[in-house]
Amino acid sequence: MRAISAPSAALLAVAALALTAPTATAAVDGGTTPFGFSVTPATVAPGGRVTLGVTNCASTATASSGVFDTVNIPAGRTALATVDWDAKPGAAYQVTFVCNGVTGRTDLRVSGATRAPSATPARTAVATATATARSTSTVVPSGVRGGLGGSVGVSAGELAAGAGLIAAAALGTAHVVRRRAGGRAH
Repeated sequence: MRAISAPSAALLAVAALALTAPTATAAVDGGTTPFGFSVTPATVAPGGRVTLGVTNCASTATASSGVFDTVNIPAGRTALATVDWDAKPGAAYQVTFVCNGVTGRTDLRVSGATRAPSATPARTAVATATATARSTSTVVPSGVRGGLGGSVGVSAGELAAGAGLIAAAALGTAHVVRRRAGGRAH
């Protein structure tokens, strides 16, 4: 059996690298849109309201999700949407924005806390002559970030490690081929 030549080894290394490059590029490319979009707040309780905004869109945009009805957003404005009461606490739902036929997506997370619907509006403050106003705040509990199952992207460190492994493999191949070629001289 004959030893592989340096040009053949280089060609194989380039072919292997070329076949893996499109996959790495597709994983990194997040896809940008010519317009900006936002969901505020990014985490909301079932039954809560979110503000949907679109920037740099000359016409009316739409926003839709599995947890609220499709909403029209006038150019340069924002719109409100109410999250369904049956939204699953701890889940992330995709919100799709469409402007002039271009689509952009972001996530909306549903917190673990629920607000039960009531027939009468809740009173937020009572004022009397002897009462003093006090500001209180509570932290809305949210679910554990376990079981993300592919919803987390590739980090720069992982990409650098992969590039380092490919470079090490190419250098190792070149070293072995040159060492073998040097030993065959008669």
